[in-house]
Order: sequence, then C-alpha cells, then structure tokens
Amino acid sequence: MPGVGKLLKQAQKMQKAMEAVQAELETLTIEGSAAGGAVKATVNGQGTIKGIKIDPEFLKEDVESVEASILAAIEDAVAKAKAEGQTRMSNVTGGFSVPGLF
Repeated sequence: MPGVGKLLKQAQKMQKAMEAVQAELETLTIEGSAAGGAVKATVNGQGTIKGIKIDPEFLKEDVESVEASILAAIEDAVAKAKAEGQTRMSNVTGGFSVPGLF
C-alpha cells in the first residue's frame, strides 16, 4: 500500500508545520483595546494575557467603567489572537478542520 506511506508522510509534514505555527503564535504579540484606546490588553497568539496598559486619566472614571473596559480590551485581544491562530492553522491544513486546536 504505497498510498498509505505517502499519506503518513503528509500527515507528519502537516504535524510539523502545525507545531511551527504553534511556536510562532506563542511569540506573537496581539493588542486589543477599549474605551477609545484608554485601555489596552496584550496577549500572545495563543490568547495568553501578557500585559494591560491603562491611561491614568481613565482611572478617574467610575470603577465599573474601568473594570468593563479592561474586560472588553482583553476580550478584543483574545478574539484577534483566535482569529489569527485560525488563519495561520488554516494555511497549514489547507482549510481542513483539526478539532481541539482552536
């Protein structure tokens, strides 16, 4: 069955490419923002939070607004990271969905 061997080699090649993309995503920096840029969240390409920046003037707002904006900035960054991860994985898999990756 020469076709099976070829299929296995292709699967191994795809796995290595996916691992490379995962490594790239780990070092990728993605920023999300809220409140007109007063709150910025930074995540890596895998969605791990790496930092938060808040304009000191924005801290004069009520606590609920600040908290909601922090959450919104994080959600924005994570959504961008997820979209980027899906795009990069799709490039590797040719659009073939791989359950459990994203």
